Amino acid sequence: MLEQEVKEMIIDVLQLEDISTDDIDSNEPLFVEGLGLDSIDALELGVALQKRYGISLSAESEDTRRHFASVNALAALIESSRTK
Repeated sequence: MLEQEVKEMIIDVLQLEDISTDDIDSNEPLFVEGLGLDSIDALELGVALQKRYGISLSAESEDTRRHFASVNALAALIESSRTK
């Protein structure tokens, strides 16, 4: 399942040793509240998305902020990039 893959990528890329995929709610915000990630984490995740899925994101884009809203949003972004 793609959501599971995204959760594993987040844990792996950000080296979140104390968190399991079960601890991450797919609908929960990734930044500030929720998982509590910050802009450095977003940058690292953006690089990982580019390497793994060939997805290029603009840091200034409002779309990018929407894509990073939750695990579900990231999964939808990956899914839509696969169908292009």
